[in-house]
Amino acid sequence: MATTLAPPIPAPAHDAGEPDVPAHSKQRARERLKSLDVFRGMTVAGMLLVNNPGTWSAIYEPLEHAPWHGWTPTDLIFPFFLFIVGITTHLSLTERAARGDSVAALRMQVIRRGLTIVLIGMALSAFPFYQWNGVPGTPNAGLWDKIIYRVAHLRVLGVLPRIGWSYLIAGLLTLQAPLKRTVLMLVALLYGYWALLTLVPTPGTGITGEIDVGALTLQAWLDQLVLGADHIYAGTKYWDPEGILSTLGAVASVITGVLAGRWIASRERPLIERVAGLFGAGAIAAVVGLCWHWSLPINKNLWTPSYVVFMSGMGAMSLATCMWLIEELDVTAWTGPFLVYGMNPILAFVGSGIMARCIYTIFTAEWHGKAVPVQKVIFESVFLPLLPVKDASLLFAATFVLTWFGILSVFHRKRWFLKV
Repeated sequence: MATTLAPPIPAPAHDAGEPDVPAHSKQRARERLKSLDVFRGMTVAGMLLVNNPGTWSAIYEPLEHAPWHGWTPTDLIFPFFLFIVGITTHLSLTERAARGDSVAALRMQVIRRGLTIVLIGMALSAFPFYQWNGVPGTPNAGLWDKIIYRVAHLRVLGVLPRIGWSYLIAGLLTLQAPLKRTVLMLVALLYGYWALLTLVPTPGTGITGEIDVGALTLQAWLDQLVLGADHIYAGTKYWDPEGILSTLGAVASVITGVLAGRWIASRERPLIERVAGLFGAGAIAAVVGLCWHWSLPINKNLWTPSYVVFMSGMGAMSLATCMWLIEELDVTAWTGPFLVYGMNPILAFVGSGIMARCIYTIFTAEWHGKAVPVQKVIFESVFLPLLPVKDASLLFAATFVLTWFGILSVFHRKRWFLKV
């Protein structure tokens, strides 16, 4: 997810001597590169769709994460966010440097922005800042007891904290770095992380290689050592899906986006050449990632190097396709809704997260003699009677997406954009 809007990137005008310059090509030279916003918006809409089903027990397989090794379309979403973060990081910092900002100022911007995203993510995880379902072992717990329990069991990491830390680390590593050094850092990260996953045994067990979902792997050992069992994702017993060790892979994902941003911003090349180069590089990366899968499986939970390379390749091809359709062919009739999502990603993420927490967990209502979440009442009374359970679950998710399209449309019309 990008935390700021991409800076204007005018496409190069055609040579003056060319006789067949379309009018829309001339206009593009004065326009912002909309395809990046559209690509980001598609990613945001996809996130809302897969995160908010009618029931988690009835989901079509493409809308679920791979159980361990492998991938599904849902596993594209998070690495696409980090790939976009890398692109916008390069574009934003390059633009500020061109305006005369010092390296120290740019560095402070990266630190401030990264830590702000981390803190927003932790606040979203803590919301509503007390234990709403009661405190285990304390039947008559007061408000203060609930607040203390919530803090003591707060998940420290998560999606937004991972984005923030990955942005901060990758931003500092690549700031003012020449191309060769950036590539070498990426290679070192990928191969170094590969070595950790495959060669370093887990202390106390002697297990080498992150292969078993239930084993006390190196990632799980480090998460429990540093974070503690009460501060990792409640859905797992041993590790956090956005844990410490796998952040190495996430940083590498951002750096692949930085490299893509450098290529996109090379205005001395015609737009179609940049599109073709981005798509070609993405195709090669995707094939390399699939081949790497034979020796180190593609795995989102561990954010393996093969996952990084494959997903970055898929992201590059997807963005190149958007650039070709929107910037080169001027096929833009379909882009409006995705611009609404893509130009307010922080608001979409935080707002939808708060709404989901409220309706799925906090707010309850009487339903068949039981107090159940409001979302369950809505789903079973409105959506389930209409369709088979999987289709009803998908319809609920689509309705959630459309609800946020309506909310974001109001902000879009008023030009209100939540920036970090």
